[in-house]
Amino acid sequence: MTLAACTAQQAAPSAGAATALPSVAAPGEKPQTGGTLTFVVNAEPPSFDGHRETTFALLHPIAPHYSLLYKFDPDNLTTVIPDVAAGAPQVSADKLTVTIKLRTDVKFHDGAAMTSADVVATYNKIIFPPTGVLSPRAGAYAVVDKISAPDASTVEFKLKYPSASFLTNLASPWNFIYSKAKLDADIHFYEKNIDGTGPFIYVSNTKGQDWVGKKNPAYFGKDKSGTQLPSLDGYKALIITDATAEVNAIRSKQAMIEFRGFTPQQRDDLSRALPNDLAIQEAPWICVNYVVPNTKVKPFDDVRVRQALSLAIDRYAGGEALSKTTIVKDVGGLMRPKGPFAMADGDLAKIRGFGKDPAAAKAEAKKLLADAGVPNLSFKFLNRNISTPYEPVAVFLIDQWKQVGITATHDVKETSPYQADLRAGNFQVALDFNCDFLDEPDLQLAKFWSASKAGKGLNFAFYDDDKLDSMIDGQSRETDPAKRVKLVSDIEKYAMDEKAYQYPVLWWYRIIPYLNVVRGWRVGSNHYTNQDLTGVWLAQKK
Repeated sequence: MTLAACTAQQAAPSAGAATALPSVAAPGEKPQTGGTLTFVVNAEPPSFDGHRETTFALLHPIAPHYSLLYKFDPDNLTTVIPDVAAGAPQVSADKLTVTIKLRTDVKFHDGAAMTSADVVATYNKIIFPPTGVLSPRAGAYAVVDKISAPDASTVEFKLKYPSASFLTNLASPWNFIYSKAKLDADIHFYEKNIDGTGPFIYVSNTKGQDWVGKKNPAYFGKDKSGTQLPSLDGYKALIITDATAEVNAIRSKQAMIEFRGFTPQQRDDLSRALPNDLAIQEAPWICVNYVVPNTKVKPFDDVRVRQALSLAIDRYAGGEALSKTTIVKDVGGLMRPKGPFAMADGDLAKIRGFGKDPAAAKAEAKKLLADAGVPNLSFKFLNRNISTPYEPVAVFLIDQWKQVGITATHDVKETSPYQADLRAGNFQVALDFNCDFLDEPDLQLAKFWSASKAGKGLNFAFYDDDKLDSMIDGQSRETDPAKRVKLVSDIEKYAMDEKAYQYPVLWWYRIIPYLNVVRGWRVGSNHYTNQDLTGVWLAQKK
């Protein structure tokens, strides 16, 4: 059974189109069992808690240990299907009560049976985190008033208002189902430990080297033909942070795939090296880098300075040049370009920093800096030590800012200390990211809630703005698609231009070259969903 709609008025948002090659599975080809999938992850997870973190460095090695309430169908990435849910949710006539029946054959890896109490504890931790617990996506569930368990196999969500996105957001790949017993004993248990209900059991991890999982023989899942899942015997994630070494791992067949994305150059290099052994899938990406000025640090509390930083960037020239060497490509606002909520090109061009006259924009940037009393502004620019696209994007930005008299010093850190500095506000300006699992304003705008409220742990510009909160809340309540697009556009104009709190640089484009023995995996418009590996299998050469 599939979940095909968010409300009676609005269909589930698209997860994006993708280019798929025949190596996904040849016609009539049946999945084979056995084998170990090896793949590359180019960063270390800051912790093991999916509710807490925001990086693929957690999802890729750790998601196979867990189940979700609902998930995106591995065979059709625009469709939501039950995972530990027993079927589609039942929605009351007033659309304020969502009732979900659960499977009764799900067990945690420690042998305990999963019940509704575990699902309630999971979602309470995500939506209503206790003091000292970080939950950066809580704002995406602001519609929820209360969660309860009428019986051991039923969960009930009470909503504050009918929501255009709530049902689809239940398929968030971050919402790992956790054990209530483990959380009751230690709310921080999952930051350093693994105990899920997913298709693969934790075996080991060696920091900076690898993460290993093995097939869960008690897994509840079956494919559409009734065959027990998963097909793989296990997997090994290789932690490789050097870009050249990542490519070499695929070229040498030490690894079979990297799920995040390679550059056009890396794709072409692998195509030449492995002409008969390589498959390639590509897709537009719901992922973008943001420039984030810390509004708690002078002079970035001055909107003129924030506007100048954006005006200095010639995004169109940057997209043209950088798309040849890294994974960024399109100019857009807060919603994915060409997506269902994208701002019209004419409206986007009116926003500071997104116009088509770079000389005039740079002149305006210089004037704003002078008016703000910082004509020769200098600052440290916090960045992540991931070669693509963070480093080339930062180099591009530093050059653009230099052209208006700004000196930015590149401050590059590994993922864990980088995120720690973001969360602590220990920076002046940072290169952040906003990546999500579907085109949905409640997700893309979660980063824009007030930092002391629903945006806590995600809004690193650290502003509080009641007007913007009200605008975000208003679009979430709107169930008419056309009206909602207009409300989202108004938010973009206010947040990106009038206030210039934080703003996109360039949207990404996803390229996955991989060994063609890998079957059953399809590229989507994000690098978060379809990572439990249930549908993946290996074609054994005869």
